[in-house]
Amino acid sequence: MRSNPLANTSFRRGTSLLTALLLLVAVSGILHAQTAASPAPPQNAITGPASATTPVIDAKQAQAAPAKPVRNSDRRRAARLYLAASKQFVGEQFEEAMRGYEQAAALDPGNADYPLAASVARSHAVTALIQAAAKDRMRGEAGAARAALAHALEMEPSNSRVKQHLYELGDSALLGQARPIYEQGAGRAGDAVELAPSAEVHSFHLHTDQRQLLQQLFKSYGIEATVDESVRNAQARLDVDDARFETAVRVAGMVTESFYVPLDAHRALVVRDTRDNRQQYTRQEYETVYLPGLNKEELADIGNMAKNVFDAPQAVTEPSSGTITLRASQSTLDAFNATMSQLLDGHSQVLLEVRMIQLAHISARNTGVKPPQSVSAINVYSEEQSILNSNQALVQQIISSGLAAPGDTLAILGILLASGQVSSSLLTNGVALFGGGLTASALAPGSMSANFSLNSSDSRELDEIQLRLGDGEDATLKTGMRYPIQTSSYSSIAGSVPTIPGLTGAGSSSSLSSLLASYGGVPNIPQVQYQDLGLTLKATPRVMRGSEVALKIDMKIDALAGTSVNGNPVLSNRAWSGVVTVKPGEAVEVVSELDKTESRAISGVPGISEIPGMNNLTGKDTQKNYATLLIIITPHVIRGAQAAGHSPMLRVERGQTAAH
Repeated sequence: MRSNPLANTSFRRGTSLLTALLLLVAVSGILHAQTAASPAPPQNAITGPASATTPVIDAKQAQAAPAKPVRNSDRRRAARLYLAASKQFVGEQFEEAMRGYEQAAALDPGNADYPLAASVARSHAVTALIQAAAKDRMRGEAGAARAALAHALEMEPSNSRVKQHLYELGDSALLGQARPIYEQGAGRAGDAVELAPSAEVHSFHLHTDQRQLLQQLFKSYGIEATVDESVRNAQARLDVDDARFETAVRVAGMVTESFYVPLDAHRALVVRDTRDNRQQYTRQEYETVYLPGLNKEELADIGNMAKNVFDAPQAVTEPSSGTITLRASQSTLDAFNATMSQLLDGHSQVLLEVRMIQLAHISARNTGVKPPQSVSAINVYSEEQSILNSNQALVQQIISSGLAAPGDTLAILGILLASGQVSSSLLTNGVALFGGGLTASALAPGSMSANFSLNSSDSRELDEIQLRLGDGEDATLKTGMRYPIQTSSYSSIAGSVPTIPGLTGAGSSSSLSSLLASYGGVPNIPQVQYQDLGLTLKATPRVMRGSEVALKIDMKIDALAGTSVNGNPVLSNRAWSGVVTVKPGEAVEVVSELDKTESRAISGVPGISEIPGMNNLTGKDTQKNYATLLIIITPHVIRGAQAAGHSPMLRVERGQTAAH
C-alpha cells in the first residue's frame, strides 16, 4: 500500500503545530512561575555561551551531590532558549530544537518540561531521518540513505526502527551483489606437500655421474634427495652461476632427464622423467567443483574437456547436484579452475522473486420487507365442521367432562386449540372475517417478514517464492491442488459365483469353453485420473547485453467450471503468454481477474415494487463475489555477464615439466 506524501506532510505539520502550541503554553506557565518565585543567592553563575551539546552527568554523582539552587537569570535564559527551540520545532528544524531544549534543561534541571520537549524533538528528528533515508533508497542513493540512518542511530541508539531499516538496506546491498559460483578459496581436505629450500644463491661447476650430481645440488639448498634406481649412472656436466633452487633444479632436470617429487618439507624423491613414472609418482589430488545452473549436456561437455584437454585421470559429473569431481595433479587442477573461472564469467544467473497475492471478497446483503405473497379464502362454517368431524373422540371427552356444552362450538374449538391436539390456519394465523351465517368467510394472508442482514468477508493470501535460474533456463511453478476425476467405475461379471467344472463341481476341462462363452464382457476396474488445478507459471529469463533481463512468461489457470457432463466435472482454463524486458530489480506485474459474480433478487408486490421510492421498502437479496490474483515477478542478476567486448583468450600449453 502506497502512502500519500501530501497527507503525511499535512499530518506531520499539524502534529508539529499542535506540539508547538502546547510548548508555548508551557513557556507562559514557566515565566509566570519565575515572576512569583523569590530570588535566590547567586551561586555557580554561568557566564559563558550556551553549549551546543548536552553535558553528561553521572547518575551516582547526581544522587550523591546535593541539588544546587538555580539563579533567576539562568531560568530566564532557559525560558528564552525554550521559546526559540519551540519556534524551530514549528519550522520542522527538529535537531536544532532538540539542542535548544537540552541547553534549557542543563540551565534549569528542576523543570521537567525541558527534557520532555527534548525527547519529543529527538523522536521527530529520528523519524525525519528515517523518511529521508527511505526516499534516498527509492532513488537508488544507498550512500545517502546509509548516512542518514547512521546519524539517526547516533541520536537514538536504542531505536529499533532505525536498526530494522539498516538491516533492510544491508539485505538489499547483498541481494544486488554479484557473487562468483566457484570461488578460488574452495575448501580442501589438506594442503599439498611443498619443499622448503633455502633462499641462498649457489654456483655449480660439476662433472660427475648423475646420481651424485643430483644429491649434491639438493644438499646445497638443505634438501635431502633420494635418487631412484631409474636414474642412469652416467656422466653429466652442470655449469650454473648464481642460481636459486628453482632454476638449478630445472637445469639439472633437463641435463639428467629427471624430475622430483616432494616427500616433506626437507626431503624429495628424484626419478627418471618418463610417462609411466609421471603417472606413478606424481601426487594426485581430489577436488569437487560446483557448477550450479548448468544442464546435463553442459556438464557432460565439461567432463569431456577435463579428460581430453587436461588429461585428468578421473572426472565424474553429478547433474543432480551440479558438481564435477576431478582426480589429477595440483598443476592440472589449477589450470582447470582457471579455465572454468574464465568460461563461467560469461554465464549469467538470475534470481526470480515471485510474489503471488490473492484477494477475495464475498458480500451478501438482505434488506427490506417481504410482504405476503398469497391470500387464502376460507369458509368459516366448513372449517369448523371439518375440525369437529376429524376430532370426534376429543369432542366427546370435552362434553362428557363438562368443560363445554354440546352446542357450544366456539368453546369446544378453543379447548381443542389450547390442548395442542388440533392446529388450523383459521385459529393460529390472523384472519379477516366477512359475511354471516353459513356464508361467513375469512381471508388468511401469508407470512410477512422484515430482513436486515449483512454478511461480508475478505481474505488475503501472500506466497513468496524465489527461483535461481541460469541464462535461458526454464522454470515452472505450480500452485494449487490435484483434483481426482473418475474415468471408469467397477462392474461385476455376474451376481453369483459360477459353477466351474473341475473346481466347484465334477466335470472335465473341456466344459470350460462353454463357461467362457457364457460371459459376454470383461469387468471394469475403477480408474482415477488426477487433474492439476490452480496456477501454472513458466518463466524463462535471458540477460541482455545492457544487463537488462528479458522475461518470457507463460501463465495458465485451471479451475472447476461448476458444471458436469455425464458425472464428469467441466474444467475451465485461462492462459496468457508474453515477453517483457525490464532492468534488474524492477518488478513485472501480471493481473488476472479470476472470478466476479453479482446476483440480485427482489421480493415484493408486482407493480408497487417497481415504483421509484417504494422499491427500497421491498425485500432485496444482493450477493457480490470477486477474486483477484496479482503476480509480481522481480528479477535480480546475481551473476552478470562479461563487460562489452570479448573475454581474453586463455592459452593452455601441454607437456611434461622437469620440476614442480
